[in-house]
Amino acid sequence: MPDGTPTPVLCIGSALWDIIASASCDMQPGNDVAGVIRRRPGGVALNIALALVERGQPAALLTTIGNDAQGDELIAKLELAGVDCQYVTRVDDPTDNYLAIETTSGVVFGAIADCASLEKAGDLILAPVRDGRLGTPQNPWQGSVVIDGNLPVSTLESIAKNHDFDAAHLSFVPASPGKAERMRAALKAQSATLFVNKGEAEILCNHPLANASDASEALCRLGAHRAIVTDGPDESALCDENGVISVMPPQVEAKTTTGAGDVFLAAFVGAEIASTLGLREIMETAVKAAADHVMKDTV
Repeated sequence: MPDGTPTPVLCIGSALWDIIASASCDMQPGNDVAGVIRRRPGGVALNIALALVERGQPAALLTTIGNDAQGDELIAKLELAGVDCQYVTRVDDPTDNYLAIETTSGVVFGAIADCASLEKAGDLILAPVRDGRLGTPQNPWQGSVVIDGNLPVSTLESIAKNHDFDAAHLSFVPASPGKAERMRAALKAQSATLFVNKGEAEILCNHPLANASDASEALCRLGAHRAIVTDGPDESALCDENGVISVMPPQVEAKTTTGAGDVFLAAFVGAEIASTLGLREIMETAVKAAADHVMKDTV
């Protein structure tokens, strides 16, 4: 990057269109109910990149986006918002999509993630890191890197094992409980932070956990350098070599939970980069940001 230009956070993973349906009443499988359907940019890496630039922290996206009208529209929206898309890999496959139904309290009732182009591309999206545009073996990328669990397992393991990010700080986040197992690669990465919710931690640990504090400690025992666990309205916790820090989020009325974890991570990473706050204050900043997000009117 040019002298004086802030180093962007590299956000590696999914970028797609979210189609979110919010039900107007309680529903059961097979129900047909009234509600509101919205289409917006989504994907874990994309959400985090947007949340970072909203907080004044530059972010660059490494992902696949289709060479189709949906892809052109997505790129245009991201660039307008301030996300650096020059390293995005455009592919001939359709732009990926995510479809979810939320309950009246904003909890995801069910969802399908179509990340076919990202899965197919594999390590191809890492080309800017390996061809000299974003670092070389002699001068590797320095700064923060966020990696999301929509990436294929082979790509996650490649990131954890190779030397592309030896000088960087890595943050790993699963895309969903269904992809939590992919985060085992993060347990092998040196100097990485693993961001999960309590349910995802239980999947990785293969047993129930009492709370976020217990979960973060359990993940560190499995090998995580630093583990951060959220648990909705209950405590969030961070564990590292210095012990556990737990904080309680403010109690709010949730209207949507989609993307709350991404906002939490972006607020944490941005605060850690930009300030001299201690870890407890950074955790408090992150839980406050997530609470503000879930209160947003989604209509």
